[in-house]
Amino acid sequence: MAKKAEEKSGADLLTAANIAKELGVSDGKVKKAIAELKLAPDAKKGVCCYYGPAAKKKIAAAVK
Repeated sequence: MAKKAEEKSGADLLTAANIAKELGVSDGKVKKAIAELKLAPDAKKGVCCYYGPAAKKKIAAAVK
C-alpha cells in the first residue's frame, strides 16, 4: 500500500505538456491520445491534470 501512496506523491507525476516534451512530440498529440484512451488524471491541482508512469506508457504507445 505504501507504494501506491509513493507513486501519487507528485515526484513522478507529469502534465500532458511535460509528457510531450519527454516523448519529443507535440502537446496536441499527447492531449489527443489522452482523450482517445479516456485516461483519468492521477492527480489534479487547479485546472492542471497530472499523469503517472502507467499513463505515460499508454500515451507513448498511442503516439508512436
